[in-house]
Amino acid sequence: QVQLVESGGGLVQAGGSLRLSCVASGSTFSTYDMGWFRQAPGKEREFVAAMRWGGSFVLADSVKDRFIISRDNAKKTMYLQMPVLKSEDTAVYYCAGNPWRPVTGDSWYRDPYEYWGQGTQVTVSS
Repeated sequence: QVQLVESGGGLVQAGGSLRLSCVASGSTFSTYDMGWFRQAPGKEREFVAAMRWGGSFVLADSVKDRFIISRDNAKKTMYLQMPVLKSEDTAVYYCAGNPWRPVTGDSWYRDPYEYWGQGTQVTVSS
């Protein structure tokens, strides 16, 4: 079992940057597929980015030219670097994880995630 704790959110002006961190407990983080999601007020939660245990990754179209996902297995930490923020990025950001499983195609990041963090607020003022 894994517990996930996000940090790094805050209030920034448009064009500013933040780096979110997601720290995992437990000893099997390196074998987990990890993802970032966000939920803006009044909207459904949406996928932002994901990184597989082996390092392959995917970014949502809305952020693929702006955000960077990475992980440090030795530190049991996943990151979401957001160097150029827009007001529409305002949301609560959640990290999520799934233990490795033998899936095919896009299932590794599209399937429901088993573990979730509590979220960190990102507010971008225009």
